[in-house]
Amino acid sequence: MSGASRVTARPVIRWALLVFLIAATLGFIALGVWQVERLQWKRDLIARVDARVHASPDRLPASSFRSAPNPAEDEYRRVTATGRLLHTQEVAVYATTERGPGYWIMTPLVTPDGAVWINRGYVDNAHRARDSRARHDESDTVSVTGLLRLPEQHGLFLRANVPDEDRWYTRSPAEFSAARMVDGPVAPFFIDAQDRIDTGHWPVPGLTMVQFRNNHLSYALTWFGMALLGLLATGFVLRSEFRRKR
Repeated sequence: MSGASRVTARPVIRWALLVFLIAATLGFIALGVWQVERLQWKRDLIARVDARVHASPDRLPASSFRSAPNPAEDEYRRVTATGRLLHTQEVAVYATTERGPGYWIMTPLVTPDGAVWINRGYVDNAHRARDSRARHDESDTVSVTGLLRLPEQHGLFLRANVPDEDRWYTRSPAEFSAARMVDGPVAPFFIDAQDRIDTGHWPVPGLTMVQFRNNHLSYALTWFGMALLGLLATGFVLRSEFRRKR
């Protein structure tokens, strides 16, 4: 490349760099604003869920057994259901809890309106077998108060269930009902029991983790910091261009 060509190319490169820096700075600002909006949304979500968790429980309406719950309004809502627990059809779902690894004991509760799966609580490996735990008779009527939970989906962090081998990793009422042949209608959600249902020490209820990651403020500060660096770099390029033309 001749000297004249290099001289001609330099302004083009500088202007291309300037356009890139301006676009990047605007992009960083937009991402920062988006994270601020997400921060407000997350704070509102936490406040709503906290209010539901500590509210007086509602009785499950008959319609809830036939229609899917609204995640924005129903998840973690305190509810009460009354019926008979079918212990012979329970499912042990692998769990990692504050008490260590073990199992959630999921049991169908048959009510006059339909069946709903109840997470009666956590057991360790020594109490996984049904006969190792004291429990109500299946003819007894019990009332369960707990938090309404949506079905879990297998994916990156949860393995898929293997019903044929009776290995369970996600809490999926539809899969439980199919494997245990629970007659419908079956509620499309489950209930995490908050209080002890059984007559013995196992399962241990009330271990629901109601926590939400809220890193949006740090993300927003990161993007705004990147925008500031982009702004400084843009100013440096403009200053250099101005000095060159003087």
